[in-house]
Amino acid sequence: MTIHKAGYKLLVKIAVALLIANALVFYFLGNSLIFHVVWIASAIIYLLIVNFFRSPNRIVLLNDNHILAPADGKIVVIEETEENEYFHDRRLQVSIFMSLFNVHINWFPVNGIIRYFKYHEGNFAAAYLPKSSTENERTSIAIECNNGETILMRQIAGAMAKRIVSYAPVGGKARQDQHAGFIKFGSRVDLFLPLDTKIEVKLGQKTAGSQTIIGTFK
Repeated sequence: MTIHKAGYKLLVKIAVALLIANALVFYFLGNSLIFHVVWIASAIIYLLIVNFFRSPNRIVLLNDNHILAPADGKIVVIEETEENEYFHDRRLQVSIFMSLFNVHINWFPVNGIIRYFKYHEGNFAAAYLPKSSTENERTSIAIECNNGETILMRQIAGAMAKRIVSYAPVGGKARQDQHAGFIKFGSRVDLFLPLDTKIEVKLGQKTAGSQTIIGTFK
């Protein structure tokens, strides 16, 4: 299993902290039942965190007419809405909620050029709540697609997420087989698409980042 680079430093820090905690328990309590419970619990916790930062090797079929899922998770919103940060008009919003057990890598959903990027400080409400799209810590990435359309992708931190990592410099290229970023510990990704986009997913449907077709440009 490959580990995503966003997890390297954190995994080292957690490993050191757990080793110190186990050493202290052993120093004061010796080879006791409590010590064995602590080290087993520590191992389970660490393996769960390692699993969170896994980076799957996926074959991505590039297609300028497809909008691919930017994340693993579940579709929680499909609706027409007003997008007031970049487009200032009506758009189709499709949102994917990422649980603690999902891969938390974000992929670019389309191929094109990054025209806009902005980081917003904010709250850490549950990511599945509608208000999280405009009130939580988030980044907004506008991509001009190769076919001339433009979409907005929004990374949103959840109740447990405390840091969003983005790899989306303005003027840089977006490719569906490249990582757009990473959100640590529970989050959501919103897509704002042209109104005439043909949506290919349903509410409650599970998605695989860079694999599931969210919609098709007309």
